[in-house]
Amino acid sequence: MGFAVYGNHGVTHHEPERSFNGVTLYTTIGAETTRLIDMAGNVVHEWTPPAPARPFYGFLRDNGNLLVRCYDNTEPFTGGGFGRLLVELDWDGNVVWSYDHPTIHHDHIVLRNGNIMVIGWEELTPEQEARVKGGREGIGRSGPGHAMLGDFLLEINAAGEVVWEWHGHDKLDPEQEVIEGNGIRNEWTHCNGVTELLNGDICISFRQTSQIVFISKQTGDVYWRFGPGELSHQHNPTQLDNGNLLIFDNGETRASGGVFSRVVELDPKTSEIVWQYRGDPSLSFFSTGISGAQRLPNGNTAICDGRTGRLFEVTMEGDAVWEYMNPEICFWRGENLNRAIFRALRYPVDGPEVRGRV
Repeated sequence: MGFAVYGNHGVTHHEPERSFNGVTLYTTIGAETTRLIDMAGNVVHEWTPPAPARPFYGFLRDNGNLLVRCYDNTEPFTGGGFGRLLVELDWDGNVVWSYDHPTIHHDHIVLRNGNIMVIGWEELTPEQEARVKGGREGIGRSGPGHAMLGDFLLEINAAGEVVWEWHGHDKLDPEQEVIEGNGIRNEWTHCNGVTELLNGDICISFRQTSQIVFISKQTGDVYWRFGPGELSHQHNPTQLDNGNLLIFDNGETRASGGVFSRVVELDPKTSEIVWQYRGDPSLSFFSTGISGAQRLPNGNTAICDGRTGRLFEVTMEGDAVWEYMNPEICFWRGENLNRAIFRALRYPVDGPEVRGRV
């Protein structure tokens, strides 16, 4: 899918009576700052981490601080989503907390107990790699050695101490976690999203296997799987108050019906899709990699079409009621006109994150 490089940018559509009034947080990949914009597209606040760190993705805490993961190009593995530094900035941009791990990537969350969970890469042994099925041989990832990479999770406390950890090579089943299609065998799973479930267990998303899994926090065992044949290189699963999962289904390797992205609401009890949003025509909404979705308090869904830098909001009926085209251009991986956004989040103007600040 192509998109207008020199077309209109900023807010291109807004129906105030049908959209959710708030401010939207996003970071253009390759930029120096994270931006907060109002419904008119005006930048109402921004944060810049201390150089040489550059922000990749962050979210606001209830006290108004930004918890942002950054990269400084010293990371040993440089695949999509890399970034070794987790930095908490107060509203004025001062560093109040930081954590450094060379191989963390993609996503991080604050658990209900106040600890933080991060995703990391680690090299598999030749014996572990030999058990992984699917995929094709291709150019390996840059970094020490040339082993296949697996994923791990770390839960860290305010002192930066690891209080819980999980390693995919110990708990995943090579018979069920199979690399899909033409995925290159430089990674097994490529975890791109993590969220805490309502019951305290963990849900993670695997791009390479087009799969979402539930992990018992107590045992580390996988007890639910969904995806292959239905999802395709999905991102950003989150659990709604009704227990269902909201998922950005990228569709990069969709086997039938053409290439398109969609946002789906999935009932994990029945493994049935109970709601979805698709573009019309389908190809008008398609993002290779990155991207996300958020269910808003008014029932609408905010969507980050990450590769194009398009942020928009749709009703349950699929009507677009707000659209913003990212005007910020940043050089990234050889592309001069990049506007890509990993994920964006809308906050209510009267919520604790921004109340009285904008």
